[in-house]
Amino acid sequence: MKRTLTVLAATSALIAGPALAGSMTPAPQEEPVMAPVAAPPAPAGPDWTGFYAGGQLGYGNVETNVPGVDGDDVIGGLTFGYDYDLGNWVVGAGMDYDFADITLAPGNSLERVYRVKARGGYKVGDGLIYGTGGYANADVSGIGDDDGYFVGAGYEHMISQNVSLGGEVLYHEFDNFQSTGTDVEATTVQLRGTFRF
Repeated sequence: MKRTLTVLAATSALIAGPALAGSMTPAPQEEPVMAPVAAPPAPAGPDWTGFYAGGQLGYGNVETNVPGVDGDDVIGGLTFGYDYDLGNWVVGAGMDYDFADITLAPGNSLERVYRVKARGGYKVGDGLIYGTGGYANADVSGIGDDDGYFVGAGYEHMISQNVSLGGEVLYHEFDNFQSTGTDVEATTVQLRGTFRF
């Protein structure tokens, strides 16, 4: 009887052994945790690359170092150029041709201003804040034309894929205009509209 109990205990231990050790099927593997994929960066506004042409209209104020020789009136004309979009920054070059009739003295009035300009700016949403500068040429009736320079700033906003509206303030300087000893300074404030190709 003692021997039978010993055999039964040994058999029970052999049968229960694998059950206590664990199942014969492998434990389920945990799914690997994937790192989240970063979303692509949001586009930095519209693409400004390309040619543009348009018009501008505003106010011009002309002052000189000669007492009583100054004036102000409407100024406006045509603008065209090319911009290149660098991502958040835009650089470009262009030309303006403005017509005016700003009387400075009897027989003398500012009739036109021509500019060759460079500009660079930073994109803000659908807009562009920029600085500009370059060569300017002014023509005064009764005296002639002379060369100078200008600097300024502006803001332009894309209202559709091909149309932009904006404003620009420019300061011009023409020293010793036509060797007359007269220094001419002109400030223009203009609204601009352009079509982009």
